[in-house]
Amino acid sequence: MNNRLRLAIQKSGRLSDDTIDLLSACGINISRPDRKLRALSEHFNLELLFLRDDDIPGYVADGVADAGIVGENVIFEKNKPVETLERLGFAKCRLSIALPKATPYASVADLNNLHIATSYPGLLGRFFEKNGVQASIHEISGSVEIAPGIGLADGICDIVSSGSTLISNGLREVEVVVQSEAVLIASETLTIEKRSRLEKLRFRMQSVLKARQHRYILMNVPTKSLPEVIRILPGMKSPTVMPLATEGWSSVHSVIPENTFWDVIEQLKGIGAEGMLVVPIEKMVL
Repeated sequence: MNNRLRLAIQKSGRLSDDTIDLLSACGINISRPDRKLRALSEHFNLELLFLRDDDIPGYVADGVADAGIVGENVIFEKNKPVETLERLGFAKCRLSIALPKATPYASVADLNNLHIATSYPGLLGRFFEKNGVQASIHEISGSVEIAPGIGLADGICDIVSSGSTLISNGLREVEVVVQSEAVLIASETLTIEKRSRLEKLRFRMQSVLKARQHRYILMNVPTKSLPEVIRILPGMKSPTVMPLATEGWSSVHSVIPENTFWDVIEQLKGIGAEGMLVVPIEKMVL
């Protein structure tokens, strides 16, 4: 019996690279000679399966893989019975409907009677049903963005990141069907042993992801301003405060969330904080 935890990931592309980077940050190094479709990890009882992203939900649902990392858009499209455990914060994108720039558009009602090309017929069909749209769907597997230009469809529904591909093909985004990012999914039939091992992997991932969302800051502040500094700092509990050799000054160490970092820094500067040093955090265990 194979006691290794089997994790299915995308075999190539940006999501695959980001997944390998995350595993490496979790202390799990992958040996994959000659780009084989299976690989074993070092320092963790893990086997990786490198698959097409469309196949990952099915492999996990069927129990061939114990867990997987894949975009939410694929999970929603395939609609397989899997458990979503963790949002991973990378491979962020959206599935959107886009029309040629010359096509008039004011509301979702303008999609009625149009012919839309997509690789996501399930998601698009549910969007049309939810919004009462009567439009036809043409399923294609690749190069969706060229469909209007060659007369295959009136518009498209495809994955959008920066939007540059749409612009280069004379299209504009008119509706967002679903937002997506990479997620960790699991089989609903895991054994207790496999579930325990997966939770250990998830704990490592959470520690890395939490660290990426925060910055460690060291600064010098007037001692008289400490109550105001402590009020401003959104630390995990409270900042570390140490007196400096210079009378009337203290050194303050704290952790600041990335999404509020600049607002907090501006407030601290406003009350006299100096000599700020910002350091990235490698791991953050709560």
